[in-house]
Amino acid sequence: MMTTFHIGPLGPLDLAALALLVACWMVIGWTTEHPSAARPSMGKLMENYRREWMRQLVTRQPRIFDSAMVDGLRQSTTFFASSSLIAIGAGLALIANPQPLANLADDFDIARGPDLLWEARILTAVLFGANAFLKFVWSHRLFSYAAIAMAAVPNEPEDPLAYPRAEQAAQVNINAAKSFNRGLRSVYFALATLAWLLGPYALIAATLFTTGMLWRREFASDSRQALLQDIPE
Repeated sequence: MMTTFHIGPLGPLDLAALALLVACWMVIGWTTEHPSAARPSMGKLMENYRREWMRQLVTRQPRIFDSAMVDGLRQSTTFFASSSLIAIGAGLALIANPQPLANLADDFDIARGPDLLWEARILTAVLFGANAFLKFVWSHRLFSYAAIAMAAVPNEPEDPLAYPRAEQAAQVNINAAKSFNRGLRSVYFALATLAWLLGPYALIAATLFTTGMLWRREFASDSRQALLQDIPE
């Protein structure tokens, strides 16, 4: 007699949906960070603007605007890191007691399944949230480094270290933004994972929707079209 392949409480459809989730998360991340030269992503375009920002920094007096910009970026990372940490705590609390979700499934007439299946679903979302938290924390740290590197940029454009220092600051700023974007993608896929509570078909639909939304924002948005005009070198 042929038996269906399972891993713990996860059946073949659950495993396929989970594999699709992880694959889409990795593929959209790689595609966004390594786009073709003919069709750069939104994140890739912003790298040029960040370098231009640092070049303009050399001659800007005073640099209060730049300081406010970095402070705003750091506040954004702090907000998302704190939100991710709260979500992780809530997820771990549900893993410790999945009964409320099981009761909710009964109310909506959803296939209940064993408690371990609910715990696996919640744990997947928690892992995405944990990855997001780590990326946001590192992004916050890098933005702090970028602020110090910016402060080291000489004010005089004739200084031989002015533009090399500006390029160094730009690269740290770019790395901070890249880590921040990775954290955001993990948040998006953590939210998609919550659809798994409704079953594997819901997870597949949420994964495809999230991937399509991220692709459109990176490669087909109106904001991207605006940035394509007169791209900084």
